[in-house]
Amino acid sequence: MSDREVITAGEWPAKYTFVPALRVGDTIHISGTTGTDENGTLTAPGDMVEQTRQIFRKFDALLKAAGGSCDDIVSTVDYVTTTRDYSKTAAVRREFFRNGFPTATGVIVAGLLRPGAVIEISAVAVLKR
Repeated sequence: MSDREVITAGEWPAKYTFVPALRVGDTIHISGTTGTDENGTLTAPGDMVEQTRQIFRKFDALLKAAGGSCDDIVSTVDYVTTTRDYSKTAAVRREFFRNGFPTATGVIVAGLLRPGAVIEISAVAVLKR
C-alpha cells in the first residue's frame, strides 16, 4: 500500500503527468498553480492580484478536499514575470492566511507556460490525519 494520496478538487485529466496535490503522511505538496478556472481558462490575464486570489481559492479547495484550509500552508514559492503589482498580493495573502503566515520565496522568471499568467505559486501544507 502506498503512502501517497493524490488530492484533487474535482475531475483531473489523465493526460497530465502531474497531480494538483500529493499527500505523503501529514504533508501535502501542491503543484505550481496559475489563476485558471475549472476549464483551464486564465481568469484575469495580466492581473497579478486577481490571479493570486484565484490561485489561493484553488489551494483552499484542494486543502478542503484533504480536510484542511489555507491556514495549513507552511511554505509557498511565487514565480512572477514582473514585480509590478507584486506588493499588492500581500493583501490577498492576508485574506487567506488568518492564523499566521507561511514561509515564502519569490522568484522572478522570464515567463510561465500559461499564456497571460504573471504569477504561479506552489505550496506545502501540513495536516494531521
